[in-house]
Amino acid sequence: MAEPTKLPVKTEKSSTPATTWMPFENLRREIDRLFDDFDVGFFRSPFRRSMFDVAPFSGRDVKWPATPAVDFTETEKTYEVTADLPGLDEKNVEVKVANGVLTIKGEKQDDKEEKKKDYYLRERNYGSFERSFQVPEGVDADKIEASFKKGVLVVTLPKKPEAQTAAKKIDVKAA
Repeated sequence: MAEPTKLPVKTEKSSTPATTWMPFENLRREIDRLFDDFDVGFFRSPFRRSMFDVAPFSGRDVKWPATPAVDFTETEKTYEVTADLPGLDEKNVEVKVANGVLTIKGEKQDDKEEKKKDYYLRERNYGSFERSFQVPEGVDADKIEASFKKGVLVVTLPKKPEAQTAAKKIDVKAA
């Protein structure tokens, strides 16, 4: 089995503090995405637009129709962010940390050209995404690593030693 490719994680220092509205903005985007997944219904066209749209070419039609699925897991020593990025290469993925925010960006460009005796076909598909997440307290930002293998990006956020406290089990007694 081939070793995963290591991706550089850019750590940026900025004088601007992390904004407090960022979690709410991410929540709003996730809820919008959830409703977009269900909006193909009776009054929706196959082009993900209502037949009654006043502005049929709104900004949402310009975006990549899907954002990648992301899983978060926590172990005793690390947090892991796993993103499914099918069809992308590691050179098309960027991971960076700035002001306590982890940002994953990706861009897909597909250009297909086919020349035959009877026809000429050229198709171009372009799309990009960007997802940002608040880095949990106790993460050592200088040791964050990212690896990419077979369309799956894994970002490992190691905990600082003081954040790796063992969980204490508390016995429950009958009252």
